[in-house]
Amino acid sequence: MNKKNYLTVAAMALAMLSSCGGQKEVKNTSGINLANMDTTVAAGQDFFRYVCGGWNDAHPLTAEYSRFGTFDELAENNQKQLRELIEGLAAQQHEAGTTAQKVGDLYNMAMDSVARNEQGYTPVKPMLDKIAALTDKGQIIPMSVEMRRYQGIGTYFNYYVYADPKNSVLNIFQMGQGGLNLGEKEYYLDTDSITENIREQYKKYIAKLFTLAGFSEADAQKKVADVMEIETSIAKVSRSATELRNPEANYHKMSYAELKKQIPGIDWDAFMTGLGIQAPAELNVEQVEPIQEVARLINELPVSKHVSYLEYNLLDAAAACLDDDFVAARFDFYGKVMSGRQVNQPRWKRAVNSVNGMLGELVGEMYVEKYFPAAAKERMVNLVKNLQVALGERIDAQEWMSDSTKVRAHEKLDAFRVKVGYPDTWKDYSKLEIKKDSYWANVCRANEWGFNDMIGRLGKPVDRDEWLMTPQTVNAYYNPSTNEICFPAAILQPPFFNMDADDAANYGAIGVVIGHEMTHGFDDQGRQFDKDGNLRDWWAEGDADRFKERAQVMVDFFNNIEVLPGLHGNGQLTLGENLADHGGLNVAYLAFQNATKDAPLEVKDGFTPEQRFFIAYATLWAGNIRNEQIRVYTKSDPHSLGEWRVNGALPHIQAWYDAFHITPDDSLYVAPEKRVNIW
Repeated sequence: MNKKNYLTVAAMALAMLSSCGGQKEVKNTSGINLANMDTTVAAGQDFFRYVCGGWNDAHPLTAEYSRFGTFDELAENNQKQLRELIEGLAAQQHEAGTTAQKVGDLYNMAMDSVARNEQGYTPVKPMLDKIAALTDKGQIIPMSVEMRRYQGIGTYFNYYVYADPKNSVLNIFQMGQGGLNLGEKEYYLDTDSITENIREQYKKYIAKLFTLAGFSEADAQKKVADVMEIETSIAKVSRSATELRNPEANYHKMSYAELKKQIPGIDWDAFMTGLGIQAPAELNVEQVEPIQEVARLINELPVSKHVSYLEYNLLDAAAACLDDDFVAARFDFYGKVMSGRQVNQPRWKRAVNSVNGMLGELVGEMYVEKYFPAAAKERMVNLVKNLQVALGERIDAQEWMSDSTKVRAHEKLDAFRVKVGYPDTWKDYSKLEIKKDSYWANVCRANEWGFNDMIGRLGKPVDRDEWLMTPQTVNAYYNPSTNEICFPAAILQPPFFNMDADDAANYGAIGVVIGHEMTHGFDDQGRQFDKDGNLRDWWAEGDADRFKERAQVMVDFFNNIEVLPGLHGNGQLTLGENLADHGGLNVAYLAFQNATKDAPLEVKDGFTPEQRFFIAYATLWAGNIRNEQIRVYTKSDPHSLGEWRVNGALPHIQAWYDAFHITPDDSLYVAPEKRVNIW
């Protein structure tokens, strides 16, 4: 799922759930804000508008946002809380090396526009000069490695250290496609007028960065052509976001000798030396062809073209950290052209985000201390257990799944690791120095610290206690390699947890979130990993085929949704998230029924408990979005748009039909034989 007030909300919201530890400490309100709804619209015609219309009307998009929904509202509130914490430190002097000094000084430098405007692009000039001095193709890969190691800049292809997908206890070296600053290959290859315009604006942006860095207009235009040639060549052989969803097809474990044999055009010994590591005996090359193309480009194109490409990657990565002209140029493209935003975020928000990004768990520890009590963790774990029971019951009820697969599915469900609130052990930032030289220099030091932290794991056991999100993140996740579900502290507040509401609203909100993350363990990707997090086929013969047949119904349904005139959803790309929504709704509804069967809830605010369950779910997806952002998400985001996580998900849930008396005369009605039926 995507993306905070806190101390009492998190504690009381957890306490009030009668399903958690048998407590009855609820105020028994409906959990519904009627002003958020638009009941002039029939529930069966447009349930998204019916539930969220009032909220959407009251929250029109401001110039700062390309999308603004309930998640964004919570994230913005969270930013204000983090600002208070951070500015409190930034206003004082602190001993060097302390958390307060690092957080405070980094924030002050992010806020100091005077110093950054005086410096211009001088913070990156030494590296620009170093890149410009390249004369031999053998220097290209070492330079790209230096940029990745010391500045955190990815170029031709990606590489990282993490769990071996087929031996999840061990961290191994892995590499895969990359090098595309527009993200998805379609931006380089599609020929529709909108995409072609984006490419033209992208070229203007590249040229602008070069001219801001002192290059002549003629030289800038030549460098634009160089950059586009390299990125387009890589795009042509890269896999799409949909193709990347197949774990087995993106796993190619090989020996170091085999790497040299399959991709001979790169000096891999120099590559490993640049990383500061010994060549690993084995590694996983997720996508071979794009890296082979990089090898061809390095050997066939003039070094000058690679100089242009590396210079641009440096300027693009640093632009947000340099003077106001660079910041504006970057926003004009990525903000205005790509997402439709009209003005950049206030400087304080960008500074908070920067500190949060570079010193995440340092900030997280302060956040938790002030806004989230440790006692809440246990109560949330108990709620998760109730959802696990319900998912187990849903597994048992599936006629399409064989008994032997059900046994292994239960084993995987029982093996879920549950993380709530914040990590038991915080990251150690003691080796990261924050100095008062330049903002960009500190960004580089933070990136180098992160690189060293990552590369130091090579060959070591996977740390299953590590968190992949900070506690202050309004989000949740499932990680197949560790078979874990994680719910950071910041998501434990309304509309996810409502301290005044009864179980109907809370199971419809946080309950579905929990069920969603659990279902990811059994979606089109997650189901391919066993209880230990290994990519392995544990399904009995025929079961996978029956799963795929039922999942195809979901693919076809979302493919037929027209998200903008002439633009349809991508059912295959969004399949995992759509399946997780489907499973989350079914599991949470069953858990809700189990929790209230002995003490049924009353009708409140004119809605039955069952209706309030689904209203609470739909409320999570209230929000407005610009057309430009819809196009970005449709090309690259595995999540369906908020509107369709309501109007696309609920028509496959029979309990929703029953709750709102939906009939074949309603436009959202889907015939039973055409509905998705998994989990």
